[in-house]
Amino acid sequence: MRQDAPILIWGAGAIGGVLGAYWARAGVPVLMVDTVADHVQACRSSGLSITGPVEQFRQLVPAVTPQELQGQYPVIVLAVKAQATEAALEMLQPHLAPDGYVLSAQNGLNELVIARTVGAQRTMGCFVNFGADWLGPGEILFGNRAAVVVGEIDGSVRERSRQMHALLSIFEPQAVLTDNIWGYLWGKLAYGAMLFATALTDDSMTGNFADPRRFPVFDQLAREVMAVASARGVRPVGFNGFDPACFAPGAGEAGARASIAALAEFNRTTAKTHSGIHRDLAIRKRKTEIDPQIGVIATLGREAGIATPAIACLVELIHAIEDGRLPLAYSTFEVLLATCLAQSAEPATPA
Repeated sequence: MRQDAPILIWGAGAIGGVLGAYWARAGVPVLMVDTVADHVQACRSSGLSITGPVEQFRQLVPAVTPQELQGQYPVIVLAVKAQATEAALEMLQPHLAPDGYVLSAQNGLNELVIARTVGAQRTMGCFVNFGADWLGPGEILFGNRAAVVVGEIDGSVRERSRQMHALLSIFEPQAVLTDNIWGYLWGKLAYGAMLFATALTDDSMTGNFADPRRFPVFDQLAREVMAVASARGVRPVGFNGFDPACFAPGAGEAGARASIAALAEFNRTTAKTHSGIHRDLAIRKRKTEIDPQIGVIATLGREAGIATPAIACLVELIHAIEDGRLPLAYSTFEVLLATCLAQSAEPATPA
């Protein structure tokens, strides 16, 4: 990695903006790209304000819109919503140096899309679980510290992955370099499915996880994701209270309940009380990442012969809220609860 070339961060929102601010403050050359012109102007003129309980500071960060960007860069951190991945790749590809790579700092399995577009050798995986929200031009809430993991998608450990780990450690001192990034990503998919379920109501993440009535939903969603992961030969890894082994095929209920209780406690300590999904639905009134992040699980499940009825129901309910056909309410959650109860807490069955 050429040290004289800035790290290009494509997407200066909750994830990309926090990384950019921390790196810039540490003296790491960085350039952020974002489609929101007012946000770009704020970051490069008055500075990007990081607020919240973890740390508060304002940092000038070089930033441009895609139309203003010039040159090529050896490292591009992709930090856009999953549904914007393909469009972002089309714009950034001319700016990726021939020997460069793209790091996916996103939710979901976007590494698959990136690898198909720029090549597997030019793709690096990353798992982030810290809480952050884009509040407006030049302002991001950093709600809590959490797991940050980086790794090559082929399971190797290279000099470039060690360098990226060192960079991520500037932001998160406990950052992990792994040879099993897919394990972390699939673990996050299960947790992500649960977070989408919490967004069906206006209740907080902790309020959802702590409610024993809702346990069957979180349990069934996680079990379906773990069943698909197992069928694909993935070895999921736990983080921040989530233990994938508790939801593996054949696992008992006691461990699953303990893991959900741990998630309730973990989310109790963050200033980010609701998921970014809830913010998209309730505040920003925009489409969520449900299809590329969660819907893909149903597709991969069909390929592996695994039925995912709870996942399918969740996708339908999120779409119904996006379209204004259902409210953010417990009555909507109950539709998913009925589907999960019908599965009788059994492991996912063949499709």
